[in-house]
Amino acid sequence: MNAILGIESSCDETAAAVLIDGVLGSNVVASQEVHAQWGGVVPELASRAHQEHIVPVVQQALEQAGVSATDLSAIAFTRGPGLIGALLVGACFARSMAQALNIPLLAVDHVQAHVMAHFIRDGEDHHVPSFPFLNLTVSGGHTQLVLVRSPLEMEVIGSTLDDAAGEAFDKGAKVLGLPYPGGPLVERHAREGDPHRFKLPVPSITGLDFSFSGIKTAFMALVQRGEQAQPGFVEAQRADLCASLQNAIIDHLLAKVRRAIRDHDITQVGIAGGVAANAALAARLGELAQREGAILFVPKREYCTDNAAMIATAGQFLLEAGHLATLDTVPVPRLY
Repeated sequence: MNAILGIESSCDETAAAVLIDGVLGSNVVASQEVHAQWGGVVPELASRAHQEHIVPVVQQALEQAGVSATDLSAIAFTRGPGLIGALLVGACFARSMAQALNIPLLAVDHVQAHVMAHFIRDGEDHHVPSFPFLNLTVSGGHTQLVLVRSPLEMEVIGSTLDDAAGEAFDKGAKVLGLPYPGGPLVERHAREGDPHRFKLPVPSITGLDFSFSGIKTAFMALVQRGEQAQPGFVEAQRADLCASLQNAIIDHLLAKVRRAIRDHDITQVGIAGGVAANAALAARLGELAQREGAILFVPKREYCTDNAAMIATAGQFLLEAGHLATLDTVPVPRLY
């Protein structure tokens, strides 16, 4: 039996998963609700919560998979990018456990692991992309266009120059008085709104890079002007504001994906990361892919947000290639 334990602790989710002979045996995630009252992730509070959660989360993952620690063949952990304090908790735990069990240690790139979410095997039939393919990785901390040539060969051909797409969603939600995390709430309100009610600027960035700071700033100014001119503006127009913000962000994402498809003669497109759970984005990206003669791949919703199943899956490819980490491997908060 080949059993790999994956540990994810890059931000505000403490997660552990076990792969048994390449098939997911468990996937446990403990979210940190403490950040909601602060309107965003507080790094010090995240680190403390990881320290509290990591032992019970790992234990639960092992129990659900029906294995013990001594059955493990390797341990994969998130090396970065992420919050340094949060990463340290997962890295120190993984290193100590690997040393105690005398088994291989696997250091995983969190953003590349999101791409590998397409290849999580959980016992259910689903189509996976073949290599090469284009992946749009969108989350609260990252927005990238990646040419994926193999599980271990990925080229970033476009990335955000400032804010990530998920960050733009969350900051827009905060301006509207919506609690953290705001992205899913913006999506929910947007369903009832007119996406063309308020016009936001289209970023004019050359090449395949992204920029969301202009959209965010324009949206903040729109809300402030509206409230000054008509108190209660946000409450009355919340659905249209959310729909307009979401529409502007998606428009920018799709414009770059369209260009990448044409520039690189792409026939397969994947989407991954927390914002990939946005149904409107997935639907519009699917329409774009169809128009461009490409096939779209979207992981299950639970594999889009931060999870350890993707870490274990990425770790399996590292193990098969013999790319092992040493016990003195340290986390790196910024890999890009």
